[in-house]
Amino acid sequence: MIHRKQFQGLRLAGLVVLAAAHPLAASAFPSPDRPIAEIVSPTWSSGPDRDKADENGQIVRALGIRPGMAVADIGAGSGYHTLRLSAVLGPRGVVYAQDIKADYLADLSAEVARRKLANVRIVVGAPDDPGLAARSVDRAILVHMYHEIVQPYALMWRLAGSLKPGARVGIVDLDRPTHRHGTPPALLKCEVEAVGYRQVARRQLAGGVGYFAIFEPPKQRPRPDQIKGCAGR
Repeated sequence: MIHRKQFQGLRLAGLVVLAAAHPLAASAFPSPDRPIAEIVSPTWSSGPDRDKADENGQIVRALGIRPGMAVADIGAGSGYHTLRLSAVLGPRGVVYAQDIKADYLADLSAEVARRKLANVRIVVGAPDDPGLAARSVDRAILVHMYHEIVQPYALMWRLAGSLKPGARVGIVDLDRPTHRHGTPPALLKCEVEAVGYRQVARRQLAGGVGYFAIFEPPKQRPRPDQIKGCAGR
């Protein structure tokens, strides 16, 4: 476990991993009133259905991701989107491949090194903290993993502090109960907006890979004790 009283570096396959410190404990935030899905192996994520649907391309276009941007892939797993975003962002951009599973990131780090992708940074986060520096991110994506977040209110609150002005957050999920590895769109909107975000768009992705909700970050984050939890299922 990474010590989180201050920024510290950890090396995985030659890449520096950073975890950010926050004075607020996860207990300061409400807990979700719904089941939390278990984290599943990331090996499914390289399946041909996602390529056939051009899932990454749809996300890039909808979020206006451009070369030179800084993009956080929250819950990167095996790096399905990280590896594709690296090519989109180019040498002046950066992908923060973030996950709470160090073993997943170790495998991804080895693949990044093998491909010599200089614009990928590996970040080990925590269930309540993505571990990103303040105002460092233009776009953040959370793809098929929101339902696995143990502390969604805390994580989204801390993520807001890592976003630059004009940033956007895109969340992909399936419209089904959280215990079945999805998040009903109304529940997602309620939970994310409870932290001060505003949903600006939602669409169904082509190819049957889920829906895509886009949020703008809060201009001012509420205090943790002001966050009202949502009734879930």
